Amino acid sequence: MKNAIITGGTSGIGLGIARLFAAHGYNLLLNGLEKNGQQIADDLAQEYGVDVTFSSANMQQPDQIRGMVQQAEKELGQVDVLINNAGIQHVSPVEEFPEDRWDAIIAINMSATFHASKAVWPGMKARGFGRIINIASAHALRASEYKVAYVAAKHGVAGITKVLALEGAPLGITCNAICPGYVRTPLVEAQIADQAMAHGMSESDVIEKVMLKKQPIKQFVEIEALGNLALYLASEAAGQLTGSMLPVDGGWSAQ
Repeated sequence: MKNAIITGGTSGIGLGIARLFAAHGYNLLLNGLEKNGQQIADDLAQEYGVDVTFSSANMQQPDQIRGMVQQAEKELGQVDVLINNAGIQHVSPVEEFPEDRWDAIIAINMSATFHASKAVWPGMKARGFGRIINIASAHALRASEYKVAYVAAKHGVAGITKVLALEGAPLGITCNAICPGYVRTPLVEAQIADQAMAHGMSESDVIEKVMLKKQPIKQFVEIEALGNLALYLASEAAGQLTGSMLPVDGGWSAQ
């Protein structure tokens, strides 16, 4: 039985991935800011018969990220898989983009990936096995208007992924990034409203003409597709797959 940390694991994509990992026997540490995070963890543990613990570590604070990893090592025994999933978004034209939102997005979406990966690295190195899976975005590969901080952060995650893959190659540690297109989550729901305001469109037009316009397969990506890919990347079978940016974006990045 292996153990995984999932940041942003108490909602949206992270929680969907957590359910699949728990169903496949992984013990988990879930990180998130939900006030009922401990209850979410307890419910998963009861449903799937695995150990699930919770951390409310703030992903903007490196010391709290280190503490989260220490908690996982203490309560679960070791960290075999790290899924860097936590993320926030803000949509605004560049000249109006709030500087505090820039700082927060860079910290949570990109810098936290570095800090968490650094913290799990010594244990993975000592055991000769580790899987780091970064939930990036199609915006790690392509840009869109009004998302300067998010696009910058996700491009940074792409760079981190490749460097960790190279350094981890002789150590049994792989690092890959999953790059989803639009997934129907609370984060995307909020974007729909923000994009409607930015573009002066109705929300239904934003979905059709702005979001899914870029995805040849005109459907939101299913969380289960991301979770199943993450499960494969975490497996022994994926030992030769590292440094890859894996789009699950309905064909968006093929254009």
